[in-house]
Parts: sequence; C-alpha cells; structure tokens
Amino acid sequence: MRLPMAISAFLVMSLGLNAPVMSQPPIQVAQTPALNSSTIEQFKINYRLWRQQKISNYRYEFTRSCNCLPKATEPVIIEVRNGVTTSITSKATGQPVDGQLFQKYNTIPKLFNIIKDALIRRAANLTVQYYPRIGYPTQINIDYNSQITDDEIFFTISNLQKIK
Repeated sequence: MRLPMAISAFLVMSLGLNAPVMSQPPIQVAQTPALNSSTIEQFKINYRLWRQQKISNYRYEFTRSCNCLPKATEPVIIEVRNGVTTSITSKATGQPVDGQLFQKYNTIPKLFNIIKDALIRRAANLTVQYYPRIGYPTQINIDYNSQITDDEIFFTISNLQKIK
C-alpha cells in the first residue's frame, strides 16, 4: 500500500517541478512599423502637390470609420473657404452636425497632419491613397498599435470640388 502512495507523491512532485512559473513577465516582441521610405516619399510628393494647387475654397465628402460615437461616423460634407471650415453638414439630411466631432479632420491640411502624425508615431500600419492630379488623400487607414484592439481608424475623402 505504501508503494502506490510513494509513486503518486513522486509523480505529483515531479509535475510541480515542470510547471511554468506564472509570475515571469511576458516576452516583449519588438514591433516593426509597416512604414517604409516609399510611404514617406508618397506623403511628401502628394503634400507638395496639394500645396502647389493653392486651393483655399473647396468642399468634400468625409466619412470616418472607427470605434467611436455613431454621430462621428456619419458621412458629412465639409466646406472650406479661405482655408477655414465654414460648414459641416450631414450628407444624408443636409442639416448641420456637431463640428467638434470633426475638428481634427475639417480641412485637407489637417488630414495631411493626421498622416504626418501617424508617420512620426511610427504607426503599426498606415495605408494612404491619394488623388493623383491634386494630391489630397482619398483614403487613410491607420492602426497605431497592432497589439491594441479598436485603435484603428479609417477615413474616406471623396468628391472634392473647388468652389468660388
């Protein structure tokens, strides 16, 4: 009777010695940003192209997709005169919306600043599409940290029109 108990005790003790130590810190994985010289060069070329156009009166459609308030993801039309936002209206209703929700995105130069910030912060993923003739961004997709859920943000800019 003592032999089976001794074997059982030995097995339990040996299992305990092979168990991983749970208090050790997790392994740190270096995160390599999905940015490259091509992304930076495309930003510079298109930002320069946009500035060369000297467009100060324009309107565009803007949509943001993110883990944020539903009203902040509503498609809007943003109108800019002399480089200053004059109105932000709902694309669906034509009614004014809360401009504070779009404060960071209410001019094309501010959208370029968003891209520049993602480059400086070395976002895990940054994908930008530009309108070839004028240089303004038409799609911006940013994932600041691939280890964090719900920090991704996606913008669509379309139908930019010069206005008088």
